[in-house]
Amino acid sequence: MPDITMPRLSDSMEEGTILKWLKAEGDEVSKGEELVEIETDKATMTYEADADGTLEIVADEGATLAIGEVIARVGEGGGGSSEGGGQEESEKEASAEGDDDSSDGGGTATKTSEEEGEAEDEGGGDDEEPEEDEPEAEEDEEPEDEEPEKPEDEEPEKPEAKAETKEEEPEADSAPSAEGNGGRPKASPVARRIAREHDIDLSKIEGTGPGGRIVKADVEAAASGAGAKAEKDGAEQEEPKAREAEPAEAEAEEQPEAEEKEKEKEKAPEGDKAPAGETGKGEVTVEEPSRIQQIIARRMAESKATIPHFTLSMDVDMEGAVELRDQLKGLAEQQDTPVPSYNDMVVKACAIALRDFPLVNASYKDGSFEMHGRVNVGVAVAGEGTLIVPTIFDADRKGLGQIAKESRALAEKVRDGKISPPELSGATFSITNLGMYGVTTFTAVINPPQSAILAVGKMEPKPVVRDGELVVRNGMNLTIACDHRILSGAPAAEFLARVKAILEQPIALAL
Repeated sequence: MPDITMPRLSDSMEEGTILKWLKAEGDEVSKGEELVEIETDKATMTYEADADGTLEIVADEGATLAIGEVIARVGEGGGGSSEGGGQEESEKEASAEGDDDSSDGGGTATKTSEEEGEAEDEGGGDDEEPEEDEPEAEEDEEPEDEEPEKPEDEEPEKPEAKAETKEEEPEADSAPSAEGNGGRPKASPVARRIAREHDIDLSKIEGTGPGGRIVKADVEAAASGAGAKAEKDGAEQEEPKAREAEPAEAEAEEQPEAEEKEKEKEKAPEGDKAPAGETGKGEVTVEEPSRIQQIIARRMAESKATIPHFTLSMDVDMEGAVELRDQLKGLAEQQDTPVPSYNDMVVKACAIALRDFPLVNASYKDGSFEMHGRVNVGVAVAGEGTLIVPTIFDADRKGLGQIAKESRALAEKVRDGKISPPELSGATFSITNLGMYGVTTFTAVINPPQSAILAVGKMEPKPVVRDGELVVRNGMNLTIACDHRILSGAPAAEFLARVKAILEQPIALAL
């Protein structure tokens, strides 16, 4: 039966989350038919079936798996392969005594990240299970068989040991026979061990793992519930005794405590009191970040921790760019094309300058300089609760109008959630603009493995000196953050000066 594994949908993707299965278990699927929605580190993508057959789902919705892990299988013809899988499952259950994986459906279920962590904590997962499952219980049976031969006066001396032996006896006797008829509960090795320690019947627990498998968290929840109940019962039994023995003393102790609490309430100012369920910071709610937000947080933290950033800043006279844009407005209306924005002009200016400064267009990766033959500029776009950087490929070879058209189309796709992984990969340099929010100057974080990122501030009228006179002209600040492992101050400054010169003489944008 062909496996369907977690695909690599972007160059930086390491794992993916299954958001929704578009086909149900047992459905007939055709090659090229949409099968599942997968969330990557950059976007949500629909994956298509690569073969015809009957669908067998391995990974449930919400599961996060690494690239290459099995998420489903497609069998050949009308469910025949599903029956074959069931036969293989029963054969493995009958033949592999004490092997928990064979009781989980013949290997058709992959481990979730939670279960993999449990296996690692226990030092080897399934490999250790035969040592601590039925064989261990069988060893405990031997002293039990010999115990009746001991003298009666020795029996009260070790009641705990005898109780422990009897606790483990039922599972040891029932496990082989349960396996033989296929009725043994599905559970991970760690879950079985914890169940034995707390004397918990696995058949009474409902599993939350794949295929109803009982995992560590299920047994711990059952154990904590049983412990709380036992503690409560013990407290109820001891409470009447305490009241009968010392009723007067207990009453005398409670009365001073009640009086002290009343005094504290009277002394406490009203401003210090917090409503029930709140803290000094007010009511606290916890929100889990989305998959994309988690990836961005990890990559940005990695960037600041591993890349030695340094920044350079320049003010650019945009008076000539303003005049050029006014001229382009009329032309764009005639041709029914979008009017280039000032950010589009910055993209084009950077693309031209990147051809002359290959180190700014390069990457530092694994101790080497990777020189890129294409100039692909990534433009940061604010999406819903996140930041996405789609790519304008070969920006140095495209006209200003084409860049304006592509940048708007990419921004719409990001906001609609329809951007594709190919449109988010391959950038060699990035630009981010917060001028529309009134920000005049800021420093951006490098998107690894790129060597630099340009931050664009708000364009606004500024007083400048021209020919010895103070005049007001439109200006804008550009700040570049560079990776000092590949870029030093001089080439970075020359690159920024080149971008400034192109924007101040915007006729160069047509070259």
